[in-house]
Amino acid sequence: MSINYSFGLPLKHNFAEYVYYQGLFLPHEIDRILNFWDDDKTIKATLAGENKHDDELRKSSVMFIDNTPENDWIYKKLASLAITCNNERYWFDLLGFHQELQLTRYSEGDFFDWHMDFGPGEISARKLSMTIQLSDENDYEGGDLQFMINHKIVAAPRKKGTIIIFPSFIMHRVTPITKGIRQSIVGWVSGPPYR
Repeated sequence: MSINYSFGLPLKHNFAEYVYYQGLFLPHEIDRILNFWDDDKTIKATLAGENKHDDELRKSSVMFIDNTPENDWIYKKLASLAITCNNERYWFDLLGFHQELQLTRYSEGDFFDWHMDFGPGEISARKLSMTIQLSDENDYEGGDLQFMINHKIVAAPRKKGTIIIFPSFIMHRVTPITKGIRQSIVGWVSGPPYR
């Protein structure tokens, strides 16, 4: 048996473009999260950088889940899962959630074209991205979370309650909704600069 070492540490060969988990949130917890939706707190989804609104790239509605004691259970569950995933797959230096979780709603005609969650400026600390599927897969058409992997398009699972975690530099999109509504939580775990 041979082990490859780099700076005294065994090399990890568990990298995956995305990983998904099921069963972290129970059905009544998902319903509780869906009940957070408040039209008065909803804003048009924005982009990082100078051009905050570009309907050619992104069209959806979002509201933020405040990081308060009453919502701590959501943040703790997701942080724990992110640490587990990171230890199994990526070994990034992580510090935690530096931005509030987004509750996102895609209605008919909404989409988010190809993009990365990592880039210059305010998103340069993002390491892991998370998407939590809150809608039943039969309640909408379109709205697939897709990844570009080796020039091939791969769709993530759509089952209600599925949590998808991926490095923030992986190219992905949400295809246009053609019927119904898709809701999800989106979050980013940040860390110090890559080196």
